[in-house]
Amino acid sequence: MGTVVLSGLVVALALILPSVALENGLALTPLMGWLAWERFRCNVDCQKDPRNCISETLFYEMADRLAEDGWRDLGYKYVNIDDCWSAKQRDAAGRLVPDPERFPRGIKALADYVHARGLKLGIYGDLGTLTCGGYPGTTLDRVEQDAQTFAEWGVDMLKLDGCYSSREEQAEGYPAMARALNATGRPIVYSCSWPAYQGGLPPKVNYTILAEVCNLWRNYDDIQDSWDSVLSILDWFSANQDVLQPVAGPGHWNDPDMLIIGNFGLSYEQSRSQMALWTVMAAPLLMSTDLRTISTSAKEILQNRLMIQINQDPLGIQGRRIVKEKFHIEVFLRPLSQAASALVFFSRRTDMPFVYTTSLAKLHFPEDTVYEVQDVYSGKIISGLKTEDSFSVVINPSGVVMWYLYPTAPLVQPWHVVRQQAPGEGFPPIL
Repeated sequence: MGTVVLSGLVVALALILPSVALENGLALTPLMGWLAWERFRCNVDCQKDPRNCISETLFYEMADRLAEDGWRDLGYKYVNIDDCWSAKQRDAAGRLVPDPERFPRGIKALADYVHARGLKLGIYGDLGTLTCGGYPGTTLDRVEQDAQTFAEWGVDMLKLDGCYSSREEQAEGYPAMARALNATGRPIVYSCSWPAYQGGLPPKVNYTILAEVCNLWRNYDDIQDSWDSVLSILDWFSANQDVLQPVAGPGHWNDPDMLIIGNFGLSYEQSRSQMALWTVMAAPLLMSTDLRTISTSAKEILQNRLMIQINQDPLGIQGRRIVKEKFHIEVFLRPLSQAASALVFFSRRTDMPFVYTTSLAKLHFPEDTVYEVQDVYSGKIISGLKTEDSFSVVINPSGVVMWYLYPTAPLVQPWHVVRQQAPGEGFPPIL
């Protein structure tokens, strides 16, 4: 597991908490997969709605889609069960058991099926008396037992929520589950909701400890199927980026919650924006949509190869908002390996497409450098862009333009751009 480099504090914590660190070598890039919650919630009425209820059928079918429709090969490998999967009572030995009517073959059979498809299975628990949906929780005396149960079933990821638990129970229980998962000997990615229940910020949240305990964590509110929800999450992450950005990295990620692309609340432009903004924030890409009926346009956004390459960059540096204009244009930058970068030009405007003019120099790129630029969505290439060259991008309302930039040469070649039509004399090129 990586650590947040705070020198003496890390050393002190290592002495105090020698057995807390997860040390599982997992999630070295942001997790990618599918998660049931936002789209399917706690729908357990399989008589009235068998196609969309939380049942083994849903997860078998989503595994098929991930394996057969190109998702798995792009990195979307986790099929994640969320709340409301279990029976309302533990068994006679105190073990968690799946609902016998909705999961008649059991979780082990589902895990075996998922693994046979080249995928991984995630499951949900809650560090409390009950889950958020009212199913049996994992109290402190059940942590080791539940970790062992998940390992025996072949689970590859645990999302541990925090409903119906106190601050003190969370402070003890989240590290205890990390130790218990380690002790099973099975590699299980560990997703915590711990900081979200403590307001997400210091001093209540100690991100140094968190990065030693969890692979990823929910910091803020649950996402809903709306653009307002996406913006509220983005605003919180941007406002607190000085705290959040340094603590993300290989093995430990901030999680702004699921991708809702392909559902009902986002327009085409807004869907492109969520994908680009989550990618520049080095967020886990956990889709929550119906992969059986997803539209072609939503699928193209989620399966953009260059976007995924940027999200999965091995350096694992979370991006930051670097410009916030009065006229509602924002610019985000993410440093990438091999001196490359990702830029997102984002419009909060609601009137019409906006022509935004700037230069790499104004965005604090190094002087005397020449860049090759690829538009992540259109694929268009700009060659020979110098740091001081002025350029313009046209950004649609609530939309983005996203660039992948990499240095190509010292400042020797003339500036030119591959485009469909040359701009007028004296004007910067427009993508």
